[in-house]
Order: sequence, then structure tokens, then C-alpha cells
Amino acid sequence: MPPSNHASPPTLNKSLGLFTSIMLVAGIMIGSGVFKKIIPMTQTGLSPFWILGAWAVAGIITMLGAFTMSGYAGVTDKSGGVYEYLRLSFGNFYSFLFGWADFTIIGGASIAAIAYIFAQTVHSLVPLPNFFPDLSNYSLFNYIYPFRDSGIKLIAIIAIGFLTWVNMRGVKQGGIVNNLLTSAKITGIILIIALGLSYTGATHNTLNNWSVPYSGSTGFLSAFFVAMLSAFWAYDGWSNITYVTGEIKDHEKNLPKAIVGGVIIAMSLYLLINLAYMYVLPAQVLATVDKNTIGAVVVVEQLIGSSGKWLISILIMVSVFGTLSATTLVHARVHYRMAEEKCFFPKAATIHPRYRTPHVALLYTFIWSSILVISGTFDQLTDMVIFAGFVFYATAAAGLIRLKKKGVITHKPFGYPWAPLIFILFSIGLIYNTISSRPYESLMGIVLILSGVPFYFYFKKPSRKDDTTL
Repeated sequence: MPPSNHASPPTLNKSLGLFTSIMLVAGIMIGSGVFKKIIPMTQTGLSPFWILGAWAVAGIITMLGAFTMSGYAGVTDKSGGVYEYLRLSFGNFYSFLFGWADFTIIGGASIAAIAYIFAQTVHSLVPLPNFFPDLSNYSLFNYIYPFRDSGIKLIAIIAIGFLTWVNMRGVKQGGIVNNLLTSAKITGIILIIALGLSYTGATHNTLNNWSVPYSGSTGFLSAFFVAMLSAFWAYDGWSNITYVTGEIKDHEKNLPKAIVGGVIIAMSLYLLINLAYMYVLPAQVLATVDKNTIGAVVVVEQLIGSSGKWLISILIMVSVFGTLSATTLVHARVHYRMAEEKCFFPKAATIHPRYRTPHVALLYTFIWSSILVISGTFDQLTDMVIFAGFVFYATAAAGLIRLKKKGVITHKPFGYPWAPLIFILFSIGLIYNTISSRPYESLMGIVLILSGVPFYFYFKKPSRKDDTTL
């Protein structure tokens, strides 16, 4: 019998084991926030005790979110993560809004911002030229300055392009790169913790001043929420491993373990390193440092002198590059899954015949992230990442409860029903506080999410298949 002329299309390759999956979660979460957020958190006026409390509460809420997302592990083996969970719970339209938000804000802007931080760190060690000094003040609408910091932007785009190429060549190769980079930055962080907690310098902080009264100008609760927002930026990315569900071996068992394991690693390191920061220098001293200064640099310089700036800068470069690698790997899977459901540009659903990766979706993500780098608008967009993320995470938690009640989810997820309920209630509080304190950014986030509605109706033509809702 002659062979069929209709070969099966290539599919994603299940290459990610448990260790690599855990390291992906940790690698995405541990980026620049662990080094930078101590300064703005001390400037809230909170005592060291409450600053650590903000890290702990944010970690606990993140863990509840992790328990909630892991409850979906047995429902689908498709990639796409939160997008796929929202599609199964509430249909293609609402899941598309998340996917569009991920493309424009949550994923695209995060990749651009992380790459820019990496390039800025390179610039701090080796000054990069500005190729268009005469055009630095040229702007579009007095908002976009495409030629400003051109050397930094070029390095950022090259970094995104290189890691896009690595991840195009196979998820296993991307996972290996992430394992190496994540191991290196965890080792560096542990070294800072060890040096900090064993510090015996003249300005040595003691535990006696850890319960100083709140000294901020706003209410204590508001200050605590501001501190938690800083912590949530550092924790952000905990759910991103779900985007590569279709490439995880034995995903029903390994996906929950990966999410929880990665969050535990990040939470432990965050608490210990911030303890070390405030053990070396009192919170009152750190609060006087310029908010744009990297707090870890100040602390490490106190520990080992001027050479500390070079060492911490190299560690930040490795850390941020690792986060960029993992973030580039996972977000393209959302857009790939959207295209499979005819909710995105059709070619994004293409799988490379040799490497079995969504190479076209990776290319689209690279192009959009590079545009954001050139525009310089990613900082404004990343202000909306936490707000937009929690809107959809809370809805996904509600979707878990909905599928459980309908009998689609037959097992009892860990922590159910309290984990998703507490997570939903906290998310509502965070969203309300963000809208109250930052109405302009919140409104812009909502507008950007809704800007995808015309695209949805363009992609979902009458001839295409109907929504699929369980």
C-alpha cells in the first residue's frame, strides 16, 4: 500500500521534565525585582518587619494562585495556560481578551522592559554609544522618542533576537539555557544572603530597630499595599509555566509540582535576601537612597567595597538575561494557541517541522517587543502588568470553581475551595486599590485590553468554528 501523501502536521514536543519546569518558574520570577525593590519599599515608611511582611503576604497570595492554577492540570494538555483555562471556562471571546492583553501588555511589554534593564546593566559596565544624538529629542506626539538611548535599545533588541533564535531551535535547548542561567543567579543570590547575614561591619544593623513606628505620610494600609505591589512585580510570572503545558512531560503530575516548587524557591530567596539587605543597612538608611538606584548595589558596596558594583551588576545581567530567556520561551505559546483557535494571525499556529517549536509565534513576539523597545513606552505599559494580570487571574480562579461545580474537574484541587476564594477576594481588593490610587494607568490598561475587540471579530469570521465552552 503506497504511503499517504497527507503527512500529519508537526506537533509540540514534550521535552520539559520536572526539574526544568521548576527552574522555568523560578527563572521567570527571579529577575530584577529582587535587587531593585528594597529601596521603594523602605521609602513607604514601613518598618523592616512590615516590609518582610509585605514580601510574605505577597508570596502567600502567589502560592494560593499557584494552587488554583495547578487545579487545571488535569483538564487539558494544551499549551496556552491562563488563555486555555479561560477559554474552557468562559469561551473564546473572554480568553481572547486575555491573549490580546498578553500580546500587547503582559508578555510583550514585560519582554521589552526586561531586555531594556539588561541593556541598561550592560551600559553601566561598558558605556554604549548613542548613534543618533541629534535626533534624541525627536518625538511622535511628544510621547514616543524612538532615537533616544539608541545604543541601549539596540542591545535590548539583539538580546531578544538571540533568545528568540535559541528558543526557535527547540524547547529543550531553551530549557537548558534557562537551567544554566537560573542556577547561576540563585547561586549569586545565596552568596549575597550569606555575606549579608554574616556581616559584622561598624554600621551593622540590629534587630532592636526592626519594629520602629510607621513613619510614612499616607495611611498604613495604603503603604502596605504599595509595598506589596513592588513585591508582586518580583513574583510576577509564577503562572507562566502553564503556557507550555503541551511541552511538559506527565503534565498532570509535574505542572502542579513545578508551579508550587518554583514559588517556594523564589519566596524563600526573596525573604532571606531582603532580610540580609536590612541587616547590613538599616531601613531608614536605605530609604534615603534615590529610588532609581539599585538597592542591592548599595548593600553589596557596603559589604565588599567598590568592587561590589561590578559583581552585583554582572549578577543582575545574568539574572535578567535568564528571566528574559524564560519569558521569551513561554509567552509565544499563548499566541500559538490563540492562532490554533483562529483567534490570532493564522501563521502563528505553525510548528517548525524540525525543531517542533511555534517559531512564527516567537517571531511575532520578537517583532512587537522590539517595537516597544524602540518606542520607549514599555515602562508605562509594565505599570499595568500587575493590574491586568490580576483581573484575569481572578477570573481564572472563578473559572476553576465553575468547572468544578459542573463536574468537568472531578478531582479536588489542593486548597479547594479556600485557595481560589481567598485569591479572588484579595485580587478584588488589589484591583480596587490600584484603580483608586492609579486611575489613569488602570483606565489605559482597560482601554488597551478592549482595543483587541475589533481584532477578535476580524479573526473570528462566520466560517470559522464556534466557541468551545465546557
